[in-house]
Amino acid sequence: MNFRKGRPREDLEINLIPFIDVLLVIVIFLMVTTTYSKFTALQLTLPTADAPKALEQPFELNIAVDANGRYALNNKRISARDAQGLSEEMQAVVRASASKLDPVIIINADALATHQTVVNVLEAARMAGYPKVTFAAQASSK
Repeated sequence: MNFRKGRPREDLEINLIPFIDVLLVIVIFLMVTTTYSKFTALQLTLPTADAPKALEQPFELNIAVDANGRYALNNKRISARDAQGLSEEMQAVVRASASKLDPVIIINADALATHQTVVNVLEAARMAGYPKVTFAAQASSK
């Protein structure tokens, strides 16, 4: 309702000048109170160790995953497509070997392999009780 007859209503506007003044004061305050100290890098001399190479190599299970979702265990193609089947295949290979050590699972996944196929290998290693899992990568040709 317009109770003021004859006088048009004034449009409201936001005055930004006081807002900008306050922000400039805050920026100046922050610049004055900030301490600028240069952090120097630590000069470290790392220790060296001349240990002989390990005589006993760990027992390894190489699992290859191609772009089509097929698996190979120690360069032998397997028919398993899910984590349960992979777990059973891994346990069968470990039982067939004479090694008493826990195997190190090495995952060689194709760059175009789906994430799910790699996760299936991780899940199979967990189900089989093999906690040592690593990924193989190819060095870039730069």
